[in-house]
Amino acid sequence: MTSVTTMSAALPPEHRVQLMQLAREVSFEAGTRLFEEGRRADRFWIVRTGTVALDLHVPGRRPAVIESIGHGELVGWSWHFPPHLWHLGGEAMTPVRAWEFDAEPVRAMCATDPGFGRAIAVWIGLVVAQRLHASRVRLLDLYAPYGSGGLE
Repeated sequence: MTSVTTMSAALPPEHRVQLMQLAREVSFEAGTRLFEEGRRADRFWIVRTGTVALDLHVPGRRPAVIESIGHGELVGWSWHFPPHLWHLGGEAMTPVRAWEFDAEPVRAMCATDPGFGRAIAVWIGLVVAQRLHASRVRLLDLYAPYGSGGLE
Protein backbone atom coordinates (compact mmCIF):
# COMPACT_ATOMS: atom_id res chain seq x y z
CA MET A 1 0.00 0.00 0.00
CA THR A 2 1.38 3.43 -0.97
CA SER A 3 1.41 6.10 1.70
CA VAL A 4 -0.25 9.40 0.77
CA THR A 5 2.90 11.09 2.01
CA THR A 6 5.21 9.57 -0.62
CA MET A 7 6.29 11.92 -3.37
CA SER A 8 4.68 9.80 -6.08
CA ALA A 9 1.31 9.79 -4.30
CA ALA A 10 1.35 13.41 -3.11
CA LEU A 11 2.73 15.39 -6.07
CA PRO A 12 1.21 15.60 -9.55
CA PRO A 13 3.56 14.29 -12.26
CA GLU A 14 4.50 17.76 -13.58
CA HIS A 15 5.57 18.88 -10.10
CA ARG A 16 7.53 15.68 -9.49
CA VAL A 17 9.45 16.40 -12.69
CA GLN A 18 10.15 19.99 -11.57
CA LEU A 19 11.34 18.86 -8.15
CA MET A 20 13.53 16.06 -9.50
CA GLN A 21 15.40 18.55 -11.68
CA LEU A 22 16.96 19.77 -8.41
CA ALA A 23 17.85 16.32 -7.04
CA ARG A 24 21.25 14.75 -6.58
CA GLU A 25 21.95 11.17 -5.57
CA VAL A 26 23.55 10.57 -2.18
CA SER A 27 24.20 7.58 0.05
CA PHE A 28 24.72 7.12 3.78
CA GLU A 29 26.23 4.27 5.78
CA ALA A 30 24.14 2.71 8.54
CA GLY A 31 24.57 4.76 11.72
CA THR A 32 25.15 8.08 9.92
CA ARG A 33 23.34 11.04 11.52
CA LEU A 34 21.67 13.02 8.75
CA PHE A 35 20.58 15.87 11.01
CA GLU A 36 20.16 16.88 14.64
CA GLU A 37 17.13 18.36 16.36
CA GLY A 38 17.49 22.15 16.76
CA ARG A 39 20.16 22.59 14.09
CA ARG A 40 19.82 24.42 10.76
CA ALA A 41 17.56 22.64 8.24
CA ASP A 42 18.95 23.44 4.80
CA ARG A 43 18.18 20.27 2.85
CA PHE A 44 15.85 17.29 2.63
CA TRP A 45 15.81 13.82 1.12
CA ILE A 46 13.54 11.32 -0.59
CA VAL A 47 14.58 7.78 0.32
CA ARG A 48 15.32 5.48 -2.62
CA THR A 49 16.50 2.45 -0.60
CA GLY A 50 17.09 1.80 3.08
CA THR A 51 15.58 3.15 6.27
CA VAL A 52 15.99 6.40 8.19
CA ALA A 53 14.85 6.60 11.82
CA LEU A 54 13.40 9.89 13.04
CA ASP A 55 14.03 10.51 16.70
CA LEU A 56 13.06 12.98 19.39
CA HIS A 57 15.33 14.23 22.17
CA VAL A 58 14.01 13.16 25.58
CA PRO A 59 15.89 14.74 28.51
CA GLY A 60 17.60 12.15 30.69
CA ARG A 61 16.93 9.33 28.22
CA ARG A 62 18.08 8.07 24.87
CA PRO A 63 16.36 9.71 21.90
CA ALA A 64 12.94 8.16 21.26
CA VAL A 65 12.57 6.76 17.75
CA ILE A 66 9.32 8.21 16.45
CA GLU A 67 9.13 6.69 13.00
CA SER A 68 11.06 4.78 10.37
CA ILE A 69 11.09 6.28 6.88
CA GLY A 70 11.57 4.14 3.78
CA HIS A 71 11.28 3.99 0.01
CA GLY A 72 9.70 7.03 -1.64
CA GLU A 73 9.18 8.91 1.61
CA LEU A 74 10.26 12.42 2.53
CA VAL A 75 12.94 12.86 5.18
CA GLY A 76 12.82 16.42 6.48
CA TRP A 77 10.14 19.09 6.42
CA SER A 78 11.70 21.69 8.71
CA TRP A 79 13.48 23.32 5.73
CA HIS A 80 10.08 24.57 4.54
CA PHE A 81 9.14 26.64 7.60
CA PRO A 82 11.03 29.50 9.27
CA PRO A 83 13.20 29.50 11.29
CA HIS A 84 14.38 26.43 9.30
CA LEU A 85 15.52 24.37 12.29
CA TRP A 86 15.12 20.61 12.58
CA HIS A 87 12.24 19.52 14.80
CA LEU A 88 13.53 15.94 15.02
CA GLY A 89 16.81 14.09 14.51
CA GLY A 90 17.47 11.56 11.77
CA GLU A 91 19.79 8.58 11.45
CA ALA A 92 20.35 5.98 8.73
CA MET A 93 19.35 2.65 10.26
CA THR A 94 20.53 0.72 7.22
CA PRO A 95 22.62 1.79 4.25
CA VAL A 96 20.52 4.49 2.56
CA ARG A 97 20.42 5.75 -1.00
CA ALA A 98 18.41 8.92 -1.46
CA TRP A 99 17.76 11.94 -3.59
CA GLU A 100 18.97 15.06 -1.79
CA PHE A 101 17.63 18.57 -2.34
CA ASP A 102 19.05 21.91 -1.24
CA ALA A 103 16.22 23.81 0.42
CA GLU A 104 16.97 27.26 -0.99
CA PRO A 105 16.39 26.46 -4.69
CA VAL A 106 13.23 24.51 -3.83
CA ARG A 107 11.88 27.41 -1.76
CA ALA A 108 12.74 29.78 -4.63
CA MET A 109 10.85 27.56 -7.09
CA CYS A 110 7.88 27.51 -4.68
CA ALA A 111 7.91 31.33 -4.60
CA THR A 112 8.05 31.77 -8.38
CA ASP A 113 5.60 29.00 -9.35
CA PRO A 114 2.41 29.14 -7.22
CA GLY A 115 1.12 25.78 -8.49
CA PHE A 116 4.37 24.06 -7.60
CA GLY A 117 4.51 25.90 -4.26
CA ARG A 118 0.98 24.84 -3.35
CA ALA A 119 1.68 21.20 -4.29
CA ILE A 120 4.83 21.18 -2.14
CA ALA A 121 2.99 22.87 0.77
CA VAL A 122 0.16 20.31 0.66
CA TRP A 123 2.67 17.44 0.53
CA ILE A 124 4.64 18.87 3.46
CA GLY A 125 1.39 19.42 5.39
CA LEU A 126 0.43 15.76 4.93
CA VAL A 127 3.87 14.67 6.11
CA VAL A 128 3.75 16.97 9.17
CA ALA A 129 0.30 15.69 10.15
CA GLN A 130 1.41 12.08 9.78
CA ARG A 131 4.62 12.68 11.80
CA LEU A 132 2.69 14.50 14.53
CA HIS A 133 0.35 11.53 14.85
CA ALA A 134 3.28 9.08 14.90
CA SER A 135 5.02 11.18 17.59
CA ARG A 136 1.91 11.25 19.75
CA VAL A 137 1.36 7.50 19.52
CA ARG A 138 5.03 6.70 20.16
CA LEU A 139 5.27 9.01 23.18
CA LEU A 140 2.06 7.58 24.63
CA ASP A 141 3.46 4.08 24.16
CA LEU A 142 6.65 5.08 25.96
CA TYR A 143 5.35 7.24 28.78
CA ALA A 144 1.59 6.92 29.33
CA PRO A 145 0.44 4.50 32.05
CA TYR A 146 -1.57 2.39 29.58
CA GLY A 147 0.21 3.18 26.31
CA SER A 148 -1.57 4.62 23.31
CA GLY A 149 -4.46 2.19 23.56
CA GLY A 150 -4.42 1.97 19.77
CA LEU A 151 -5.73 5.52 19.30
CA GLU A 152 -5.97 6.71 15.73
